[in-house]
Amino acid sequence: MNSQTTESPDWDDLKDDVGDIAGVAVERGRSFIYAAREQATDYADKRKGDVAQSVADFAHSLRESTSTFDDRPNIKAVVDSAAEGLDHLAGTIRDRSYGEIFSDVEEVMRQRPAAVVAVSVALGFLTARFIKSTAADLRHEADLAGADIRQTRKRPDQGAASRRL
Repeated sequence: MNSQTTESPDWDDLKDDVGDIAGVAVERGRSFIYAAREQATDYADKRKGDVAQSVADFAHSLRESTSTFDDRPNIKAVVDSAAEGLDHLAGTIRDRSYGEIFSDVEEVMRQRPAAVVAVSVALGFLTARFIKSTAADLRHEADLAGADIRQTRKRPDQGAASRRL
């Protein structure tokens, strides 16, 4: 028992040293996370101009496509409304910071969870359809390429040469 009381001050010093090291490690970890978050936010803020321009270009393309719907004013109105909404979104992206946009999206998700689920299901469905159609197109192209390869491998003189042997 006397040996425990004599080791106690060393043990306490060791625990204090380990605690200090752990505190420094935690602080450095927080600093690293903060710096990484700041860099990611800065990068996103720099790239938001490109994203806003892409959204505006898409809105412009939608507006141009409505010229074919002159005989269908209802469809034209819906597409024009969507293009207007995209223009508004592009302006919002340009004017607001990444953090503000993220907060707004988070708020909408909390206020309208059913709408978020519906949009998520619709996007999933559209993504699946896109992947499926792309895969079908790729298979069709591969079949055509395979037929071309098989035809080039068969030469008219090959059949006669194999019969002579």
